[in-house]
Amino acid sequence: MQPITIQYLLIGILTFSFLFSKLLSWMNVRRLTWEVPETLHNYVTADKLQKATDYKKTNFQFGLITSAFSFILTVAFVAFGFFGWLDEFLRQFTEHLLWLPIIYLGVLLIGSDLLSIPFDYYHTFVIEERFGFNKSTLTTFFTDKLKGYLISIPVGGGLLLALLALVQYIGPDFWWQFWIISAVFMVFINNFYASLILPLFNKLSPLGDGELKEKIMGYAKSVDFSLNNVFVIDGSKRSSKANAFFSGFGKRKKVVLYDTLIEQHQPDELVAVLAHEIGHYKKKHILHGMGIGIVQTGLILYVLSLLIYSESLSLALGGSQAAIHLNLIGFSMLFSPLSALIGIGMNLLSRKNEFEADAFAKETYDGKPLATALKTLSVNSLSELNPHPWYVFVNYSHPPLLQRLKRLEGV
Repeated sequence: MQPITIQYLLIGILTFSFLFSKLLSWMNVRRLTWEVPETLHNYVTADKLQKATDYKKTNFQFGLITSAFSFILTVAFVAFGFFGWLDEFLRQFTEHLLWLPIIYLGVLLIGSDLLSIPFDYYHTFVIEERFGFNKSTLTTFFTDKLKGYLISIPVGGGLLLALLALVQYIGPDFWWQFWIISAVFMVFINNFYASLILPLFNKLSPLGDGELKEKIMGYAKSVDFSLNNVFVIDGSKRSSKANAFFSGFGKRKKVVLYDTLIEQHQPDELVAVLAHEIGHYKKKHILHGMGIGIVQTGLILYVLSLLIYSESLSLALGGSQAAIHLNLIGFSMLFSPLSALIGIGMNLLSRKNEFEADAFAKETYDGKPLATALKTLSVNSLSELNPHPWYVFVNYSHPPLLQRLKRLEGV
């Protein structure tokens, strides 16, 4: 395929992805909730419903601006050969097989992140503040950015260096060797994320003795789930939104509750939420998800091996010669349609898993407190009550609230 044809293809893919995404978002924001379902009458007032609608519209408008900015900038870089120009500029300083692509991709990634800071700031300190969610300070905001760099540069840079070394010195068979490295890293990070990474950003504390801990430990014992402790994370330092999650395997597994979740819910509701998380573990959703993720990584790396040495792809991005780093960028664009389809499939699986975890909580504990917890969580976070079905199909990893309540309450 000629470079100019590839260039047109890249611009076409970028344009279609942008328009399709914005069309779905527009369809979703136009879909209003005119009548509150009976099961939510005690939770959703007219003011709350209007506030949730305003929140959805505000985020849509903001998302349109940010994504349009990114789209226009990326298309301009492709159309006018700026990706290739940057390659030529950096070659004045080094043409080393490894350092050139490392520096090139580092410049692009850090530049992209710096450009996103004003948008992130506005979303946090204007939009989230306006709707009563933001609890972050300027110090926390910029400290998080700095810590993110300090972690991503050595970790991400190390993985990138390993990939580039295999690509440059091993040849087309690099893909399965780096696949092994990626799989080991994925297992490691899942097992140690809550122990090594999370404490750098948040404080994790064991749940104190009392009624809640007794109920949690009692339930865990009743379903034969070994649980040494439950941890509380200080999520309130950044947002009033609540959450809970599960991390790790075997002796490394941890259940983490946000302090905001504990503040907003009764003990029975929190046990029901925990039962849902344990349901994911018992149903092996976490293991299956990791297995699928590893298979996906192998597929991506194999397809990458077919394109990584293409001279035409580098020329299409404005380069004067074949360059691994240019081809990595071109590949990310060419693969995006397939990535989107994989994402839809993963969301389908995720929604099925959520229903199964809800059913597990209902069978082993009680569906009513879980339904109550979901109502409170959704209303407090201004979640959508009536999202567009197509928007759900493409973007939702969790089923909409009313679908979950229908199974939990039979309404």
